[in-house]
Amino acid sequence: MANHANAKRFKSSHSGAHSNCIEVPFLPNCLVGVRDSKNPSGPALVFTPAEWSAFTAATTRGDFD
Repeated sequence: MANHANAKRFKSSHSGAHSNCIEVPFLPNCLVGVRDSKNPSGPALVFTPAEWSAFTAATTRGDFD
Protein backbone atom coordinates (compact mmCIF):
# COMPACT_ATOMS: atom_id res chain seq x y z
CA MET A 1 0.00 0.00 0.00
CA ALA A 2 1.20 3.51 -0.72
CA ASN A 3 2.56 5.57 2.16
CA HIS A 4 0.19 8.38 3.18
CA ALA A 5 2.50 9.86 5.83
CA ASN A 6 3.80 12.85 3.87
CA ALA A 7 0.95 13.26 1.39
CA LYS A 8 -0.95 16.52 1.09
CA ARG A 9 -4.57 15.79 2.03
CA PHE A 10 -7.79 17.39 0.89
CA LYS A 11 -11.22 17.46 2.56
CA SER A 12 -14.54 18.53 1.14
CA SER A 13 -15.34 22.20 1.60
CA HIS A 14 -18.74 20.98 2.83
CA SER A 15 -17.16 19.34 5.87
CA GLY A 16 -16.27 22.67 7.49
CA ALA A 17 -15.02 22.23 11.04
CA HIS A 18 -16.68 18.84 11.42
CA SER A 19 -14.50 15.79 11.88
CA ASN A 20 -16.91 13.39 10.14
CA CYS A 21 -15.29 13.34 6.74
CA ILE A 22 -12.73 11.64 4.61
CA GLU A 23 -9.34 12.95 3.57
CA VAL A 24 -8.03 12.39 0.07
CA PRO A 25 -4.30 12.54 -0.65
CA PHE A 26 -2.93 12.32 -4.17
CA LEU A 27 -0.12 9.78 -4.00
CA PRO A 28 2.87 8.87 -6.16
CA ASN A 29 2.24 6.90 -9.36
CA CYS A 30 -1.10 8.73 -9.85
CA LEU A 31 -2.77 6.80 -7.02
CA VAL A 32 -5.50 8.36 -4.87
CA GLY A 33 -5.84 7.55 -1.18
CA VAL A 34 -8.88 7.82 1.09
CA ARG A 35 -8.90 7.74 4.89
CA ASP A 36 -11.19 8.64 7.77
CA SER A 37 -10.16 11.99 9.25
CA LYS A 38 -11.15 10.79 12.74
CA ASN A 39 -8.72 7.86 12.52
CA PRO A 40 -5.62 9.05 10.63
CA SER A 41 -3.53 6.05 11.69
CA GLY A 42 -6.28 3.57 10.78
CA PRO A 43 -6.82 1.74 7.52
CA ALA A 44 -6.85 3.58 4.23
CA LEU A 45 -8.01 2.77 0.73
CA VAL A 46 -5.90 3.34 -2.38
CA PHE A 47 -7.46 3.72 -5.83
CA THR A 48 -5.98 3.68 -9.32
CA PRO A 49 -6.92 6.68 -11.48
CA ALA A 50 -9.57 4.61 -13.32
CA GLU A 51 -11.07 3.34 -10.05
CA TRP A 52 -11.15 6.87 -8.59
CA SER A 53 -12.83 8.24 -11.73
CA ALA A 54 -15.46 5.49 -11.64
CA PHE A 55 -16.11 6.08 -7.93
CA THR A 56 -16.46 9.86 -8.23
CA ALA A 57 -18.68 9.52 -11.33
CA ALA A 58 -20.96 7.07 -9.49
CA THR A 59 -21.10 9.41 -6.49
CA THR A 60 -21.98 12.37 -8.71
CA ARG A 61 -24.79 10.36 -10.34
CA GLY A 62 -26.19 9.50 -6.92
CA ASP A 63 -25.56 5.77 -7.23
CA PHE A 64 -24.84 5.49 -3.48
CA ASP A 65 -27.75 7.60 -2.19
